[in-house]
Parts: sequence; structure tokens; C-alpha cells
Amino acid sequence: MNYDVFNGDADGVCALHQLRLAFPAANNLVTGTKRDSDLLRYVEAGPGDEVMVLDLALDKNRAALLALLDKGVKVGYFDHHVAKDIPVHPNLNATIDTSPDVCTSLLVNRYLEGKHLIWAVIGAFGDNLHEAACLAAQPLGLKPQQLATLRELGECLNYNSYGEAVEDLNFHPAELYRILHQFKNPFVFINENGIFEILKQGYAEDMALARAIRPEHDTASGTIYILPAKPWSRRVSGAFGNILASAAPDRAHAVLTQRGDGAFVVSVRAPQSVGSGADVLCSRFATGGGRKGAAGINRLPENELPRFVQAFDEAFSAAA
Repeated sequence: MNYDVFNGDADGVCALHQLRLAFPAANNLVTGTKRDSDLLRYVEAGPGDEVMVLDLALDKNRAALLALLDKGVKVGYFDHHVAKDIPVHPNLNATIDTSPDVCTSLLVNRYLEGKHLIWAVIGAFGDNLHEAACLAAQPLGLKPQQLATLRELGECLNYNSYGEAVEDLNFHPAELYRILHQFKNPFVFINENGIFEILKQGYAEDMALARAIRPEHDTASGTIYILPAKPWSRRVSGAFGNILASAAPDRAHAVLTQRGDGAFVVSVRAPQSVGSGADVLCSRFATGGGRKGAAGINRLPENELPRFVQAFDEAFSAAA
């Protein structure tokens, strides 16, 4: 059996969409929320099977990856998260680039030599790489309003991926991908079904609630927000961080969302003018990781909040 294993965010969905438009295959889908990043452990493949992995940090999937490779499974891997060591194995074909202006959709686009570029642009917008998305979109010759629509689609697809569980989401990422994959033209997708409008309305409602929250910690170098343990908070946490980062590109931002057990889920955005530091900060905590410009902590115990605030200030004070 063959598997497509992908992050449920805009980047993962758009990366897979490009690949399967170019190389159609009805593979088993393995995905989840944005934070479900150790998905390879759910894959039960054997000798001769093939697995495609998209937008999932290799370090968090290393043990499962090595086990699959040693069983004779062929694995393709596209990702842009920090990887300490990429295994060298005859069954592994890995394309990993951790540059701050690259996402998985752009890596797949590079591999496909621009065959489905417009979806790479959407994935980049969803990953908050606006400058890279606009640069990549130049060969498409789009009008400003068309480009703005693609940005909104990318942001809505990304918004759909955030939640403590898939029950928090508007659509399960696998369901969203299956519907999306029926459309080669994103403008047709936008106009011919109501999914975009559902996501757009949900995004607007959740964002309005987030904007009403005042900062918990505010300095010249960065701002920290704490959102309550509500479904809307879990859905909007990543998008809210992106909005804050774009509005104040010289400052760092952290959005902490309370979990039901009293701990926090953390989203960190490095200053866009610097583009680095988020991964280093989050990796100082047990469940943290990510990429240079945007990273997170899956579970920050409540008693570690003061340490996080101090580490946040230390990490980004030089950028002020």
C-alpha cells in the first residue's frame, strides 16, 4: 500500500495537490491538525510500498522513518523545517531546505519545474511567506486583485489546520484536500463551492474575538498574547500570529493558547525583518520546534510560563 503523509496546513495541502496533479495516485492519506507533526508512526507500510512525506519535521519522525526505510519502504520527503541530520539511505529521496524564504509548496514547485505554480503561491501565502509568494507568482501575470484572492485562500486553508484536535477544525484536512484536488484552477474552486466562504466567515469571526484580547506582555522587542481555552482560540492562534507579525515586522510575537489541562500551546513568530530565532527559542522547551521564522511549542506547562517569557525577551531583544 502507498501513502501520502502531509501536514494539514495550507503548505502541506498545496504541496500534495501539486504532486498529485502532476503524478496522479489514489494513495492512503495520513494527516491531521497543524500540530500533528509525528504522523509517520501511523503508517504501516511494507517492502515495495511507497510513502510520500510533505511538510513534516524530519526530527520528529526520525524513528518511524528509519523503521520504514529498513523494511524496504521507499520514501520521498519534502520539507523546510530544521533537521539535525538527514539520513543517508538508498530508499530515501529527501529534499529539505530550511531557508527562511522557502516552504514545502515552493520546494515541490521547484521539483515540478513550475508545472502547477499557482498552488505553490497559495501554499506560500498560507505559510505567511508573502514576499516569497509574490516573487514566485510573477510568471503568472496575475492582476493585484487575483493575487490578493490567492493570498486570502492560502490564509483560509492555513486557518483550517489549527486546533487541539480535528474536531476543532471546520474541515478535516484530508476531506479538504480531497475536495480541493478536484480543481486545477483555484479560482474555480473559490467560485464553484461554498468551502471558501465557510472558511472565510469562520476566519473573520474568530479573528475578531482574538483582536479583542489585550497583550499579556508587551516590550519594544516583542509582544505575547494569551488566548483562552476555547475552540475559536485554537483555530485562530496561528493566523493571529501571522497577522501580528505582518503588522509589526520589526517585532517578535507569541500567541499562547490555553489547553484544557492548564498548559499552553505556543505559536512564535520571529520579527519578519530578521527572519530567524523562533526555532532556537522553541527548541529550548521539551515539545518545541519549527523553522527559523515561525515555530511553536506543543505543550508548555503553566509553571514554565515565566521561563518562556524570559527566554522570549532574551531571544529577540537584539532585534528591537
